[in-house]
Amino acid sequence: MRNTLILLSLLFMISNVLIAEQTAEVELKGTISISGAWALYPMAVKWAEEFQKIYPKVRIDIQAGGAGKGMADVLAGMVDIGSVSREIYPPEIDKGAFPIPVTKDAVVPTVNAQNPFLTEILKRGVKRETFGGIWITGEVKTWGEVIGREEKTSIHVYTRSDACGAAKTWAVYLGKEQEDLLGVGVYGDPGLAEAVRRDRLGIGFNNINYAYDAKTKLPVAGIKVIPIDINGNSRIDEEENFYNTREELTDAINRGAYPSPPARDLYFVTKGKPEKKVLVEFLKWVLTEGQSYVPETGYIPLSKEKLDSGLKKIGMKE
Repeated sequence: MRNTLILLSLLFMISNVLIAEQTAEVELKGTISISGAWALYPMAVKWAEEFQKIYPKVRIDIQAGGAGKGMADVLAGMVDIGSVSREIYPPEIDKGAFPIPVTKDAVVPTVNAQNPFLTEILKRGVKRETFGGIWITGEVKTWGEVIGREEKTSIHVYTRSDACGAAKTWAVYLGKEQEDLLGVGVYGDPGLAEAVRRDRLGIGFNNINYAYDAKTKLPVAGIKVIPIDINGNSRIDEEENFYNTREELTDAINRGAYPSPPARDLYFVTKGKPEKKVLVEFLKWVLTEGQSYVPETGYIPLSKEKLDSGLKKIGMKE
């Protein structure tokens, strides 16, 4: 009888240890810090909210400030993740940048909703070469030159003042670098959208989630998205007309109808291969269950191949 009690006691102790280990596994805890691209900020916030519902003992701190800041912060060891909305440069890889693509979006050109030539702009669209004349060479100075009329009303050009993926991506689309973009520099995605909204002759560019309202899925009140005349025939054909809602645009990007760039992958970047358990688990979740929140938040899912590649990079898939 005494031996039986001892055996039962040992089994009880072992059971408690196993339960404790399982509970510890479930009760993931720790802190994750994220800094960087405005483009990824809404998506990162959504992922953080949903992940913390599952693991309430995890705290995720997120700051937006541009892709340049995110990369600088993560390489300096100031944050766990730098969110970056452009391709990663080789010198950054050399310094330890470990990029993981997590979703996709695009940069779109914007104009004030009260622009006196809006009807013609939306009907004709704007050619890539014309955008280049506005932002790169400065040769296109009037709205008449945009719409093909004798009209001398000046264009008020805006760009980003901060090092960011949106400006980099837009500049690459126009064949140059961010430093080559002309215009009044404005900080951040919200700031640039607001500058165009306040100026009836203004033109700018934004990441999708700052050009479209998160609730209505329509362009933000006060601005319109400029259709790109992709085939250069000075009119927006049916196959080019996908800017009325956020869903129409993201569907066009998903099927490759919108140019790339300005469509691009978005990255979470760590310094070296991530090792901290809470960070690895978060990245794994983002590349798996977290992808279910991508479309509703206004982003485009990555291919299964890219997601699997990301999981393999962090050691979660053979």
